[in-house]
Amino acid sequence: MSTTVASFSSIRRRVPAAQVLPALTACGLALLCATPARADLRLCNQTGSKVGISLGYRDPQGWVTEGWWDLAPKACETLLKGALAARFYYVFAVDYTRGGEWSGRSLMCTRDSEFTIRGNEDCLARGYDRNGFFEVDTGEQKSWTIQLTDPNRADPPAKP
Repeated sequence: MSTTVASFSSIRRRVPAAQVLPALTACGLALLCATPARADLRLCNQTGSKVGISLGYRDPQGWVTEGWWDLAPKACETLLKGALAARFYYVFAVDYTRGGEWSGRSLMCTRDSEFTIRGNEDCLARGYDRNGFFEVDTGEQKSWTIQLTDPNRADPPAKP
């Protein structure tokens, strides 16, 4: 779908308001119909690195962790499709390019290869790794996008 943008100063001909309103309404309805509303949990990698993502959440049967989603730099991925069923989600991410990770205090089970793990207890005894996930509070929203960004770095001192 291509788009043309024209500033008001570039339009020279006056169009009666009675013609503009129906046209704008029709355009607005066409845009609403063309893009269905989505209710998903998405994660966008806003870094310059390739990253690996693992996700933890509670479903009706208990705790679940899943991974790995590999995201290219500046890419987004849908982690869960449909309306969010929980308020809190947990993320652990690894920077494949520069090293390092995005982590938190909520300990959950992971493994090096693709996984879906039920339960977050006794990770090591069950043959899994244990990593700290950071918490994402989605409030009462039915859709949420997590933005993964580069860590804040101090600016170099100003030169005299």
